[in-house]
Amino acid sequence: MAQMKYFYELTISSSPHAHSPITTQTIMRDVLIALAPALLGSIYFFGFRALTVTLVSVCACVFFEWAYCRLTHKHCKIYDLSACVTGVLLAYVCPVTIPYWTIILGDLFAIVLVKMLFGGLGHNIVNPALAGRAFLFSWPVLMSTWVKVGFENAAGLISSADAVTAATPLANMHQGLMPDASIADLFFGNVGGCLGETSALLLLIGFVYLLYRNVITARIPLAYMGTVAVLAFLFPLGNDRIAWTAAQLFGGGLMLGAIFMATDYVTSPVTKLGQIVYGIGCGVLTILIRYFGGYNEGVSYAILVMNCCVVLLDRIGRPVKFGAPKKEAAK
Repeated sequence: MAQMKYFYELTISSSPHAHSPITTQTIMRDVLIALAPALLGSIYFFGFRALTVTLVSVCACVFFEWAYCRLTHKHCKIYDLSACVTGVLLAYVCPVTIPYWTIILGDLFAIVLVKMLFGGLGHNIVNPALAGRAFLFSWPVLMSTWVKVGFENAAGLISSADAVTAATPLANMHQGLMPDASIADLFFGNVGGCLGETSALLLLIGFVYLLYRNVITARIPLAYMGTVAVLAFLFPLGNDRIAWTAAQLFGGGLMLGAIFMATDYVTSPVTKLGQIVYGIGCGVLTILIRYFGGYNEGVSYAILVMNCCVVLLDRIGRPVKFGAPKKEAAK
């Protein structure tokens, strides 16, 4: 009887092989839940246009990722909700008066050029939402028009021409002056600014939720905010050190950047020591840009610069291979 041979091909992914209920979708879902309080606050402070800008941004990001996969014949993974998170974050770092066509262009840049052309989720070098924001400063006037809080001053759903504008706290601090708003207003969000960054309280609520769900650790946010606090306290430009430090922490996008953007899995270090150094670097660059740069805010560019250093930072604190010789372990 002739011997019959059967050949089977088995493809196995790299180790470890472990079953876990945690997936990309569950992580992104938790991030969206943590961002929800800030969205509700933005609606309260700036009107319903904050909601429509966010929804337009999310829908555009999902569409561009789907269209790219369709055109390139790649498997589409919009169900993992990562595009939704990018859309929300990009909307959060824009003024509520931004025209819809502008935010859509930012979404196109963030999803296609920054994320998908580099290989999709897990392969991008920098945070897509922050890169999209940097791109949108090609229209500096549109990205620097701030609305005074209150429904009576809010921008319309279609046009924002009738909105009442006002300066942000960082605009005053950039000139070495204390902001017109009180520290309480800065903490609760009763100030002008990007639609998702003004309320430190609501962002901290999201921070606590992410820590409770073990989505992030506190190392990067605390190192980031702690560095900004120490430098602002040691080198105040205002008369009151405590008030100046609090204004630097609660004003602008520090809380949003430290909690939701600097902690991005893909663009932040994986080693514990690397994460601490990364957070400190973000804090130092933020203060340098705020104090000496031509732009009031330094969070976005500080994180983008440190994103480019992650490959080097991952060498810091790397665990030694078990059984490796001392010479190899020292490399």
